[in-house]
Amino acid sequence: MTSQAAPSVDTAAAGATTYTRAHALPALLASRILILDGAMGTMIQRYKLDEARYRGERFKDFQRDVKGNNELLSITQPQIISEIHEQYLAAGADIVETNTFGATAIAQADYGMEALAREMNLASAQLARAACDKYSTPDKPRFVAGAIGPTPKTASISPDVNDPAARNVTFDELRAAYYEQAQALLEGGVDLFLVETIFDTLNAKAALFALDELFENTGERLPIMISGTVTDASGRILSGQTVEAFWNSLRHARPLTFGLNCALGAALMRPYIAELAKLCDVYVSCYPNAGLPNPMSDTGFDETPADTSGLLKEFAEAGLVNIAGGCCGTTPEHIAAIAKALAGVRPRTWAHYREKAE
Repeated sequence: MTSQAAPSVDTAAAGATTYTRAHALPALLASRILILDGAMGTMIQRYKLDEARYRGERFKDFQRDVKGNNELLSITQPQIISEIHEQYLAAGADIVETNTFGATAIAQADYGMEALAREMNLASAQLARAACDKYSTPDKPRFVAGAIGPTPKTASISPDVNDPAARNVTFDELRAAYYEQAQALLEGGVDLFLVETIFDTLNAKAALFALDELFENTGERLPIMISGTVTDASGRILSGQTVEAFWNSLRHARPLTFGLNCALGAALMRPYIAELAKLCDVYVSCYPNAGLPNPMSDTGFDETPADTSGLLKEFAEAGLVNIAGGCCGTTPEHIAAIAKALAGVRPRTWAHYREKAE
């Protein structure tokens, strides 16, 4: 499928909601495939930071080890996070994610830094905002996605095999943590929210409930991207839903995009993206890992930029996607290859599948 005039897109897919930010995003999605950035953690690993650099001067006497707390780097090493954003933007990314995947009070409790959650989100949003403003042009605006991760806890699954009813987090605790995160991201200047790597639909519902509360309280209404992760060859997310059930459980949130990320890599993800492409009356996103984990690889994953971009080009030519990018193991080189491979390929339209069904 080669470049041609953009097809018509139905009202739902075009984003009938009136957004207070990212006004141009729905029209851009109707006209071309947009490029999301790649992995943050993979890029941070390239800097080979030790404990002292994670701590910085401010936390040099902190009582617990913090190496591996990537979200803390938005405070202690902001120049590194800015450099990573700019590398992805230079590679052609239209949307960059804030460095906030684990920046909830619930996730930060692992490091004893839950009190810093708000500051982390605010700083991360401001860094991504500055990078996007630097690279935006009238013909190629860049957008900041406030990244909202799943937290290390699950509201649907017991942490104790001997007690199926046990839970280590409640819906209200998740909602409160997500609200704090989203409020700071909004204040920091994000254009949209990305609820991502969802393995538990109930956790995602708490995040979406918090976003709805935030929109009601502030009068703002930003686009929402929703992205789940299929955990094995069963085609289900960890809390047990198929991708069809997952979509039907969350479609009420009226997301601008719905899709999958992480997990299996593009090759094994394809049938599930194809299913969503037939089901969803909104835009579809796909940002897989660079294949399967390989500790002998420089990035920890097998696929080269040519491999990942080749697979995503086939997805695009089959009419399956509207947003493409990378998750674990992907780098600016992967994103540049994806941007080049998908340039000029027509985006997926819901109308195409509706006409086939009729």
